[in-house]
Order: sequence, then structure tokens, then C-alpha cells
Amino acid sequence: MVITSAAISHSRDLEMRQRRYLWTMLIRSLCFVGLVITPSPWRWAFLAGAGLLPAIAVVLGNAGDRRSKDTNDVEPVEERLQLTDHVTIRGDLEGE
Repeated sequence: MVITSAAISHSRDLEMRQRRYLWTMLIRSLCFVGLVITPSPWRWAFLAGAGLLPAIAVVLGNAGDRRSKDTNDVEPVEERLQLTDHVTIRGDLEGE
């Protein structure tokens, strides 16, 4: 359950995406090991895993924050005041 609608920090998001990528590449490495040490019928499954996992790892690694942003709860932004052209305030300096 999410209490806030604020997105997670960029560094935390990057850390999670890197972790997903590394886990997928670890599984791919295990597929290569399985490809070498298993008998013929299982080799095809390990070969498919070793071939398809890089694409899956890239997609998971590039997937950003997927939380839905509920725009119905956001209040409308008030019109901001803008400065006009040059404004001069005339007066005298006191002191020195």
C-alpha cells in the first residue's frame, strides 16, 4: 500500500533496476553452466534461456517507476504572479 503519491528517488530507482538486471544476468550465467553439464534434451532449454534472458534483462533494467500517478487527487495550480517590465521605486536613502 502506498501512502504518498510521491515517486521514489532516482538513486533508489536506479539501484532497483540494476539489481533486477544483475539477477537476470546471474540466471543467464547459470544457463550457460547448465548448457555445458546437462544431457541433450535439457540443453535446448538452457540454450533458449541463455539466448532470451539478455533481452528480458534489458527490458527489466530499463523499466522505471511503474506506480500509477493518480492525477485526480492533485489540486489545480494557482496562476502564478509574474513580474512586469522594469519597476522603479523612488525614494531617499537614509544613513550614510
